[in-house]
Amino acid sequence: QVQLVESGGGLVQAGGSLRVSCAASGRTFSSSAMGWFRQAPGKEREFVASISWNGRNTDYKDSVKGRFTISRDNAKNTVFLQMNTLKPEDTAVYYCAASRLNSISGYPDDYHYWGQGTQVTVSS
Repeated sequence: QVQLVESGGGLVQAGGSLRVSCAASGRTFSSSAMGWFRQAPGKEREFVASISWNGRNTDYKDSVKGRFTISRDNAKNTVFLQMNTLKPEDTAVYYCAASRLNSISGYPDDYHYWGQGTQVTVSS
């Protein structure tokens, strides 16, 4: 069993930065790939970024490449999403998720534990 708690969301102006964090409990964190997804009002949940169990491999949604960076600290059971040059279209609830796999994936069905989400709002 893994429990995930996100933090660090908030309101920021376009062009600004935020870092969201996800603290995990459970023994399987360090062997699981982790992902960030987001859901905007009226839209489906979408993949944002994924990181392999050892942090060596990452993957991103095309529209965030070069702006967002996913990282993890297995010693602290935490995964991060650094978001730079934020745009109003990045506004969404951001969810952390733990994968059934140890390798990166953009498919929600590969993730079996989810956090409660943290709101990120980017004003224009």
